[in-house]
Amino acid sequence: MQKAMNLKENHENFKELKAYIKDHKGEQGILMQTLHKAQKLFGYLPIEVQKFISEETKTPMAEIYGVATFYTQFSLTKKGKHVISVCMGTACYVKNAQLILDRLKKELGVDEGKTTKDDLFTLDATRCLGCCGLAPVIMIGEDVYGKITPDDVPKILAKYK
Repeated sequence: MQKAMNLKENHENFKELKAYIKDHKGEQGILMQTLHKAQKLFGYLPIEVQKFISEETKTPMAEIYGVATFYTQFSLTKKGKHVISVCMGTACYVKNAQLILDRLKKELGVDEGKTTKDDLFTLDATRCLGCCGLAPVIMIGEDVYGKITPDDVPKILAKYK
């Protein structure tokens, strides 16, 4: 279970989000834009942020939660500084992407969907990264690594530590 957000530490972010909501009040489609702004500010959308948005926009919590959980670009859990996406699409899978994922799990000490204790890495398995010609592929942030082997993993991770 994730610990509660420290509201005092995030006071400035809440202040900026409140100003954003005020500046865009009454606009069409503002909920999506507000959720994007909140995720940019906080890094994720914990319950405290969702409640704040609900109160400020007079939008039911069920609607906010529904949008936040429907779209994959939103996260309800805190992500690490570096998000590692391992492609598990067909091209990567047949070229042993599972071995890459297993090596990352071992090196990081976390399962997929989890974040390391130092909040440095989050490990995610994805359906397709659109780089089939480079299979198997991982992405760390915006950096793409293709045609890798499990033995490449420690060297790649070292660049981000």
